[in-house]
Amino acid sequence: MTLRTRFTESLKEAMRAKDMRAVSTIRMIMAGLKDRDIAARSRGVTDGIDEAEILSMMQGLIKQRNESATMYDQGGRPELAQQEREEIGVIERFLPKQMSEEEAAAAIDSIVAELEASSIKDMGRVMAELKARHAGQMDFAKAGGLVKARLSGK
Repeated sequence: MTLRTRFTESLKEAMRAKDMRAVSTIRMIMAGLKDRDIAARSRGVTDGIDEAEILSMMQGLIKQRNESATMYDQGGRPELAQQEREEIGVIERFLPKQMSEEEAAAAIDSIVAELEASSIKDMGRVMAELKARHAGQMDFAKAGGLVKARLSGK
């Protein structure tokens, strides 16, 4: 089942269950997806963005919500921070299992070896391959730091 189908089915289920947090979060995901699909048309993509781009978009949504929750906590608004964390929970239902730090390091080592990356100049190629193979499974901000450390350590 594609992610798009899962969004639609989950929206229906959430509406039946009257889970308004899930309903609003899934609608927000679908609206973001529609915006990305429309933007992709200028690149000649008529079927909508692919699963990897959807997963990347969802990682971005989680990052935004984490930042907002932190800001709300610092601002003394725990109820809004809790709302953001609940939205993260809904978004995470659609993501594949996240890699542990050890698994991410192993994936990075594997790709570095495969691409014969030897310097920081190769970081772009390594990151592109990581995103292609492990979209939605790792935090690419953290992965970027690991790749940089790995390539500059040689």
